[in-house]
Amino acid sequence: MTTPNVLAIHDISCVGKCSLTVALPILSAKGVECRLLPTGLLSTHTGGFAGYTFLDLTDEMRKILRAWEPLNLHFDGIYSGYLGSPEQIDLVKEVIASHPEAKVYVDPVMADGGKLYPGFDEAFVEKMRELLPFADVLMPNITEACFLTNTPYSENSEPQALVKKLQALGAKHIVLTGFSTSDNTIGAMTSDGSSYETERIGGSYHGTGDIFGSVLVSHLAKGATLQKATHAACDFVVSAIKATPKEADKRYGVNFEAILAEK
Repeated sequence: MTTPNVLAIHDISCVGKCSLTVALPILSAKGVECRLLPTGLLSTHTGGFAGYTFLDLTDEMRKILRAWEPLNLHFDGIYSGYLGSPEQIDLVKEVIASHPEAKVYVDPVMADGGKLYPGFDEAFVEKMRELLPFADVLMPNITEACFLTNTPYSENSEPQALVKKLQALGAKHIVLTGFSTSDNTIGAMTSDGSSYETERIGGSYHGTGDIFGSVLVSHLAKGATLQKATHAACDFVVSAIKATPKEADKRYGVNFEAILAEK
């Protein structure tokens, strides 16, 4: 059986497990070849660290894509995450147009907790909406879904309504994360009408969204249904959080490597 491959278009955070330092090991360990198109180079991720550096790799992305042209590369999947500028969204659209055979997985990384991440504004949100019609699977959290659909943010935002609004904007399938029906659970809702909740563990854990997305994409790339892939991703994130010592500095991410070793 041929090994599926996925092009991951994310940033590299040198410290703090997220983005490509999460996507590459997870996809690889789960039997999916991970090809890389880095969007930026950061000293750390932007959550909880001060004075971090950011190198915009837009120009280098263009050079990489030109260098790939004579190789006639085939991608089974294209998985976009943190994009550092509106120009990079246009580049992702170009890559998608050049590889119509690829399934497109879009994680619109830009917000959480009701707020946009540093460096993003409403103009970026508007530009991100342009990716939705290309998405075979869109995987926003509640905050990102609210921004994308111009819905006032609330922790109790109606997930089914958000899913329908996102589909109206062109996304074929949705996996909405951060969904819950009680204070003790958290999980995801999909556009096929299913939802899956797991134990809510107190605290803020950086990088778990990227872990969720990478596990989800790895299962989908190998032919799993949206429901089964969502269940696997939810369970993996909870296991990784539980494997992380309670006293650990959560800015540095969770111990997902231990769970990869087990599975």
